[in-house]
Amino acid sequence: MACCSCETSCSTSTAPSPRFRRALWIALWVNALMFGVEIIGGLSSGSVSLWADAVDFAGDAANYALSLAVLSLGLVWRARAAWLKGLTMAAFGVFVLLRAGWSAWQGIPPEPLTMGVIGLVALAANASVALLLYAFREGDANMRSVWLCSRNDAIGNIAVMLAAAGVFGTGSAWPDLAVALVMAGLALSGGLSVLRQARQELASV
Repeated sequence: MACCSCETSCSTSTAPSPRFRRALWIALWVNALMFGVEIIGGLSSGSVSLWADAVDFAGDAANYALSLAVLSLGLVWRARAAWLKGLTMAAFGVFVLLRAGWSAWQGIPPEPLTMGVIGLVALAANASVALLLYAFREGDANMRSVWLCSRNDAIGNIAVMLAAAGVFGTGSAWPDLAVALVMAGLALSGGLSVLRQARQELASV
């Protein structure tokens, strides 16, 4: 687009939807609150999947704050923000892989009841956020990254609850570690998807 530059807003940018802005604020506060809940629960239970989910909540809260900061700016700035968020999502996936490897070496199973209860609370929180953001999932890379975050979180919460049942039934840490690996895969695939779309949008301006 000839009307765009890397330092100014594009003339084709549109005013952000008040509904989308409101949904982002709700998502931001829900994720910040659940980060506190899950970090305490993850540390007390020894669950790597629950602890990883807590770190994911913190990353999502930061991503929602970043989305709000660039919401009224041009496409190039929203694409740059999405690029940063894509890198963050992918980095989180790598971090979870490393943390799961360390927990596998330790071999100590987590406490399943705490995992299951907190996983259920987190699922309710993330499902509510995902419903709020569902209508905006086909927007630009910035909006798509927000939707992917909420979708991945809801899937991750279901997986944590399944891991809790697996740990309870087997007395082994491996169900917890398997879920952590799934969460890492979701983060990596989602991050790469956002990076690809952000790169395309940056190339078009």
